[in-house]
Amino acid sequence: MNTIDLVNLIQSRRSIRAWQDKPVPEDLLLRAVELATYAPNAGNQQNWFFFIILKKDVINAIADVVQASADKVASWPETAKFGETVDRMLKRSSLFRAAPAAIAVAASQYQSAVEEILALREAEDPEAKKMKEWRNIANSKIQSVSSAIAYLLLILHQMELGGLWMTGPMQAKGEIEQILQVPQGMDLVAFIPVGYPAENPPPKARKDVKEVTRVIK
Repeated sequence: MNTIDLVNLIQSRRSIRAWQDKPVPEDLLLRAVELATYAPNAGNQQNWFFFIILKKDVINAIADVVQASADKVASWPETAKFGETVDRMLKRSSLFRAAPAAIAVAASQYQSAVEEILALREAEDPEAKKMKEWRNIANSKIQSVSSAIAYLLLILHQMELGGLWMTGPMQAKGEIEQILQVPQGMDLVAFIPVGYPAENPPPKARKDVKEVTRVIK
């Protein structure tokens, strides 16, 4: 792949929310996950785990618990002051029910040696506590898995599949983990419905690079 092809791949990827009623080959998803595991990750821990879901009953069960949690949030009086936009978003929390496949991404617990040192020392040393807080902001576990997900979405797009990086379902994390039988010591961190796209959303405007960059020289 040359640079132009890579640019086109990156710029043409879209978040897909509508899929064709067409099965996704298991081998394609396995290959996509395999390639995604070449993403950079903290300490080469490769602390990710992927649940490839092809069984429609499981996708529907996850959609049910996610929608139930969203409906609960929608019923709270605090939600009303955020207006119709949030209300519509909550009502569509289980839109992935229509997807023929999904990939749930989990992360195993990871703590570097330095993080262990800071955890042991923070109670008696305010500076160590501050250092630990700063490192927690840049959570290496989540960063590692996120890099793999970014790779995964590009790979799926190259395979002419459409995915949607969802974290909203995590409000039903406990129930989803029970459905998927996520092993102890792992946390579900993202849910990605996958299928052949039934839509071609227009590109969304991006901030100018100068608006989000400062060159220090």
